[in-house]
Amino acid sequence: MGSVKDLEILRHPSGNSPGRGRFIFSDRYSAFDWGEMPDHIPDKGKAICIAAAFYFEKLEERGIASHYVGLIEEGAVKRLRDLKAASSTMEFQLLRVVEPCVVDGGYDYAPFHKERLNFLIPLEIIYRNSLPAGSSVFRRLKEGSLKLEDIGLEGVPEPGQLLEETLFDVSTKLESSDRYLTWEEACRISGLSEAELEEIQSVTKAIDDQISVEAARLGLVQEDGKVEFGFDDERRILLLDTVGTLDECRFTYEGMPVSKEIARIFYRETEWYREVEEAKQRDLVNWKILVKEEIPLLPPELKEAIADLYRAYADELTGVEWFGAPPLRESLRIIGDALRIA
Repeated sequence: MGSVKDLEILRHPSGNSPGRGRFIFSDRYSAFDWGEMPDHIPDKGKAICIAAAFYFEKLEERGIASHYVGLIEEGAVKRLRDLKAASSTMEFQLLRVVEPCVVDGGYDYAPFHKERLNFLIPLEIIYRNSLPAGSSVFRRLKEGSLKLEDIGLEGVPEPGQLLEETLFDVSTKLESSDRYLTWEEACRISGLSEAELEEIQSVTKAIDDQISVEAARLGLVQEDGKVEFGFDDERRILLLDTVGTLDECRFTYEGMPVSKEIARIFYRETEWYREVEEAKQRDLVNWKILVKEEIPLLPPELKEAIADLYRAYADELTGVEWFGAPPLRESLRIIGDALRIA
């Protein structure tokens, strides 16, 4: 079980042979690397599943290989166009997950230097088209872990600033808290060659472009997003997990966040969040046990508006009324009012 979706293993991957698995998307959500939060968002699981399938099938048309097989309805694997109703279950090829070792309070990636085929690359690739408020770039610039030249800027950026060229960033995937890396370090720990890194960046740009085009149809601007990759049984790069959803991407509508960033905005004003940030500074691996403050619940009106946002995104993206949700802009108006009150 993950923080937002469950994994059912139909056939375990073995050696160089991929297995087969199913994601069961839940109504849970996560924030700030904590894992499952106390609230559940109604219909979020089905809405995320539908949106993710839409993008996998669109990207497949562009020749981008992924682990996606199809969606499950009445026990059968189906393509999105064949579904009778929204599904929360997706079937996919299952690759091996090789874990880094914890040594002296840090992570050792030596196991990856022995692997060649059929495994998850232990990185998250982030692409940035702009720098919305809340982007980690501002925090990293302030603390000095990121420099202006690293992102091709001459002056300190402002929240909402558009980037002339897409910025690619990379972080760890399998550590207890995501840690940003240099590209040299990313290649070193994962065993990527320079050519493989260039291919990953090229595919990531194609994914970014596809999502941006689809989002623009809905009146949304894609600010940034993240993707994951693996190697198949012939060391070909496969797109993994899910893309283009409100959990993987940050969208805005007339400057307002349209993503799970909405819940983050609420929580950033809480004492619990302040404890989380302090704990991460004190212990990179075991920070969660240092947090004593109880996580507050979302205000009911805000939670329901977020649920309608996920529903409307799936409906309007696919052009199918899976949920019969109110329009995106109506949910965003309610969310804006709720956040101002909170």
